[in-house]
Amino acid sequence: MGDSAIPMRILVLGGTTEASRLSERLQKRQDIWALLSLAGRTHEPAAQALNTRVGGFGGIEGLAAFLRDQRIDLLIDATHPFAARISANAVAASEMTGVPLVRYTREPWKPVPGDNWLEVPDLDTACAALGPEPKCVFLTVGRLGLSAFEAAPQHHYVVRSIDPPHELNLPDYRLLLERGPFDEESQARLMQAERVEIMVTKNAGGDATYGKVAAARRLGLPVIMVAPPEPVTVTTYHELDDVMADIGARLAHTAPPAPDAG
Repeated sequence: MGDSAIPMRILVLGGTTEASRLSERLQKRQDIWALLSLAGRTHEPAAQALNTRVGGFGGIEGLAAFLRDQRIDLLIDATHPFAARISANAVAASEMTGVPLVRYTREPWKPVPGDNWLEVPDLDTACAALGPEPKCVFLTVGRLGLSAFEAAPQHHYVVRSIDPPHELNLPDYRLLLERGPFDEESQARLMQAERVEIMVTKNAGGDATYGKVAAARRLGLPVIMVAPPEPVTVTTYHELDDVMADIGARLAHTAPPAPDAG
């Protein structure tokens, strides 16, 4: 199992707040070698505690080869809840190589009293749900999903993204380039200043961007909430301490037996 001096070698598939928090914890461990992998979709990603590789693996076969070549003992999928392809690839590569896989992800948001949500399965349905009448739409679905809304050009969109979209064919929009976290107060001020009438967002869970959901509730605005993909069928944790406990249990299981006192 891995290097004799390092009982466990871990590959973290990241790009999320959860992956960054996990990286900070792993970096402090002397009994673990860990590497963080980022897909490279975000320009100038935030600095990370772990050594980091950027870019894809080349599909399932490429990820499986990397796991073998690097003698990885544990694969942790801490990607975005909507990164369905890489999560599916992680499952397949784990099955091909026998490298154990666990998932560390956020719990989806749940509506509370005062929320006015319309939950939809995908972005095309979200676009159609806006209806024919022109509205001011706060659109926070990530830059890769914006093209779905080209089918409804009658609306004015307030588009928020970390990086500029490669191409955006919306005739009437305002682009905000911002990186979270976002609190409720700032989000309420933004929605009022922009005269937002409805918000479209993905149910990505977590605390970093929940402020927009709380602000919409406070202002009585309707929200079209895109449901996350079906979860992958692997051991899944929502708390960092639970992930670290899992790693600790694996380390204890692989540790050499204590010398006989007799």
